[in-house]
Order: sequence, then structure tokens, then C-alpha cells
Amino acid sequence: MKEGWFIGAFLPTALLTEQFEVAYKKHKAGEVWPEHYQRKATEVNLLVSGVIRIGEQMLYAGDIFTVFPMEPIKPEFITNVALVVVKTPSLPGDKVLGRPSSPV
Repeated sequence: MKEGWFIGAFLPTALLTEQFEVAYKKHKAGEVWPEHYQRKATEVNLLVSGVIRIGEQMLYAGDIFTVFPMEPIKPEFITNVALVVVKTPSLPGDKVLGRPSSPV
């Protein structure tokens, strides 16, 4: 599969579906992702191991956190991390770098 994603509306996949995506992701300590958001998808994350900082919040193994559509997030991986990620619906290309534009 690709970058840990193994179920969803993409190829290759273990199960082709537009309803949701599933991934098992690993990140190295010190990794920082650019701020980003999903236009339409909701993402539910289970932190299997490690420590993540999101803004001022520290998350630890066993924590579950949800990222809603248009909600910007910039995770920092404090230790080596393993996550299970479920995103619904499966919308490849839904992720956007930066912050959503505020309404005028």
C-alpha cells in the first residue's frame, strides 16, 4: 500500500471503498508536519504509541483525537509514534496545506 494507507478509494488498496480510509502510520521523533486541513473529510486518530503535540495539547498512547473538516492541524511528533487513522469519506486529494480562508 502507500504511506500506511490500506483501505479507501485509491490503488493499491486492500479494500476499495469511497466510504472511508484506514491507515497505520509511523512517524519519527522530531518530525513536524506543515499545517493542513481536510476540506470535507473527518479524521479519527488512535495514538497507538508515542507522544504528539498539537498546538498546546500533548497526546499520549491510547488517546483518540478527531480532526473535523476545515479544522487546521499541525502535529509535532515528540517521540516515535504509531497511529491508526480512519478518515471518512475517502476523498483522495481532500488534504490542503495551510489554513482555510476565512469568509469575507
